Amino acid sequence: MGSNMAENHPVGFQWVMEAKLKGAKVIHVDPRFTRTSAMATQFVRIRAGSDIAFLGGIVHYILENERWFDEYVKHYTNAPVIVDERFRDTEDLDGLFSGFDPDKRVYDTSTWHYAGMEVQETAGERSKGGTKGEQSGHGAQSGQLVHGEPPDEDPTLKHPRCVFQILKRHFQRYTPEQVARICGCTEEQFLEVAESLCANSGRERTSAIVYSVGWTQHTVGVQYIRTAAIVQLLLGNVGRPGGGVVALRGHASIQGSTDMATLYNILPGYMPMPHAEIDTDLKTYLENHSGSTGWWGHFDAFFISQLKAFWGEHATKENDFCFDYLPKINADHSTYQTAFDMLEGKVKGFFLFGENPAVGSAHGKLHRLALAKLDWLVVKDLFEIESAAFWKDAPELETGELETEKIGTEVFLLPAAAHVEKDGAFTNTQRLLQWHFKALEPEGDRRSDLAFVYHLGRKLREKLADSKDPRDRPLLELAWQYSTSGPYEDPSADHVLREINGVGPDGKAMGTYADLKNDGSTSSGCWLYCGSYADEENKPARKKPGQEQTWIAAEWGWAWPLNRRILYNRASADPKGKPWSERKKLVWWDGRKKKWVGSDNPDFKEAKPPDYVPPDGAKAEDAIAGDHPFILQSDGRGWLYAAVGLMDGPLPTHYEPHESPFDNPLYSQRANPTRQLFEHKINPYNPAGSEAYPYVFTTYRLTEHHTAGAMSRTLPYLSELQPQFFVEVSPELAAERELEHGGWATVITARTAIEARVLVTERMKPVEVEGRRLHQVGVPYHWGSRGLTTGDTGNDLFPVVLDPNVQIQEVKAATCDIRPGRRPRGPALPKFVKRYPSAVKAER
Repeated sequence: MGSNMAENHPVGFQWVMEAKLKGAKVIHVDPRFTRTSAMATQFVRIRAGSDIAFLGGIVHYILENERWFDEYVKHYTNAPVIVDERFRDTEDLDGLFSGFDPDKRVYDTSTWHYAGMEVQETAGERSKGGTKGEQSGHGAQSGQLVHGEPPDEDPTLKHPRCVFQILKRHFQRYTPEQVARICGCTEEQFLEVAESLCANSGRERTSAIVYSVGWTQHTVGVQYIRTAAIVQLLLGNVGRPGGGVVALRGHASIQGSTDMATLYNILPGYMPMPHAEIDTDLKTYLENHSGSTGWWGHFDAFFISQLKAFWGEHATKENDFCFDYLPKINADHSTYQTAFDMLEGKVKGFFLFGENPAVGSAHGKLHRLALAKLDWLVVKDLFEIESAAFWKDAPELETGELETEKIGTEVFLLPAAAHVEKDGAFTNTQRLLQWHFKALEPEGDRRSDLAFVYHLGRKLREKLADSKDPRDRPLLELAWQYSTSGPYEDPSADHVLREINGVGPDGKAMGTYADLKNDGSTSSGCWLYCGSYADEENKPARKKPGQEQTWIAAEWGWAWPLNRRILYNRASADPKGKPWSERKKLVWWDGRKKKWVGSDNPDFKEAKPPDYVPPDGAKAEDAIAGDHPFILQSDGRGWLYAAVGLMDGPLPTHYEPHESPFDNPLYSQRANPTRQLFEHKINPYNPAGSEAYPYVFTTYRLTEHHTAGAMSRTLPYLSELQPQFFVEVSPELAAERELEHGGWATVITARTAIEARVLVTERMKPVEVEGRRLHQVGVPYHWGSRGLTTGDTGNDLFPVVLDPNVQIQEVKAATCDIRPGRRPRGPALPKFVKRYPSAVKAER
């Protein structure tokens, strides 16, 4: 679900097809029939934006039919835990959870906690950049429950306030009839999927759920994934071979870039950025964010070791290890808020590394207008992308909304080196670091991003060398000594990896994050990557062929943490430490050796026996019981119910997309109440249920083009394979709107209107939703004004409305209209868009 794996991840899909040849059932649930659908055993078409209803129906099916893996659920999840008596569910409050503030549109989460637990977290403060999804989504300390005693539990799962019973009540509405009504599939199709998943789960069998940005890019994107996790935890499919919730990343190193903190509110290793108002000094920061139980109980060691990696010998206990040097956040600094801040003149300069918001981000017009308000812009890319050339060929120049002569932005376009022109590591979807070696030197002025950042830092330090201003000390005292080589003095990527890995008091590379200290004697740029350079060996560079090692392939690359190929693999054994089945065994407790052993590196304290019970006052990993596998969670359990860490609820709830033709059939609360809105004249929203925008549309990628198109629209053979921007419609919609196959169509929203060629295809079919026929329009988003094949930009159609947890845009479900013919030109275009709703009303 939420993925077209065959077309967007074809190399990985090879193994899905291998499994199918061996008898595996492949199910594809999606708004469009794609090549993945064609290869699947079963395809189910649903309405874009309705996935939580579908997955919630599976949860309901599991609970109603008693199909959960009982022993796994009771021991390995928080199902037995009793929740605070003040908690109220959406069932009680008509689509809201307790603690909602309608004026601020945020939750006070204090009533969501376990009964008897200390309240660690209250309201999310969006104005202070208080999103929590990335940190707590990876088990980080901002979502910890601080306790010395275990929470109140009911092992029988009968207590009315235990998580299990709350879960049953919460999903009681998600019946097969309701799933069909909301999603547009049939009850029979849904039931076949639910039963197939249950039948293929248990002691002897496991099932995997695979997703991509078709899930993440929604105002409830984080909760989509949470629902899948609930399904997999109930069925016992987490921490076991062939199970899990598998995220397919859109690039070779999206996982790695997130690990290393491309998001503004986290540091490498998913530690939170300090907040200026709250984290006033190191002691306060550690008190605010350290956990006391689980491996986050060593947060202080991870964080102080990171400060040592940043500032080296200058970071001492006496100066709080240079904590004051670390930048602090004081507001929402996310990419979309930054674009609005650019419009207001609050941002003077901007760097774009391999990013093209003029095409790749929601509401491209917003970004182009924002870039025109900068003093300077640095673009580092392989080609002159639309975000670098906006000043001379943006669509807004034609409409009169921009004038080249009045744009004051000075653009610096710096050519980048391709991956074959540099050393480095990719970290892919399975957390696997794989080293790639430079094949040739970059020609001309092309440079790697690593070289650019290194030399920029070097030159800044040279210019400030004589400065006495305290504000310059953080830059001057950085640990910035890297070995260089080659004609352009490229810094050693191998050296950088060793710095990220970390160094011990003996000057040698660290072997495990378990040895990091909070006294300043160790350094590590990212605790999760500690061990990647153990024994002074670049582990990601290992390329031992599969036939020369075991099936786990532990000597091909290196996976974080500590080369564990399956996270939380203690769950692959039963509470007593025995494999659930011989067929699916992975790690187990060896009573003779008194340690965990197996095919994979055990993701558990090696000598901790299965019957270990934490003593009172136990800390860190010692506070995790021997039958609790989820060692990064504060209670060692998989969370069916997220007591802390999320902005929009402890349980997933079906909400309609922000722009939807329908009301929420479950509750009067139509959309996610905490979704992040931007009320701005440049960002109008289609009214809910508007007759002017009766259709649902969604964006997607093609095999022949890559994301915003710079690397594919510039290549002749790929441009020939997909030579023009098009939209996909069903024959029924084509007849309804008089669209001609191969002809032109105009797609309209409140932001703009774009034109595209029409592809009439049986792959697109209407669905029956709430008693009415709904048409969906497919819009690939690769085109822009540059390259060999050009066209309007699909993402220009979308508004900016975000998931509150991770501030990702909703571009997989919105409303539109579609008409035959080409769009208006020049100043007539914005006038046409503005007048469109009244024109439609007049027509009727």
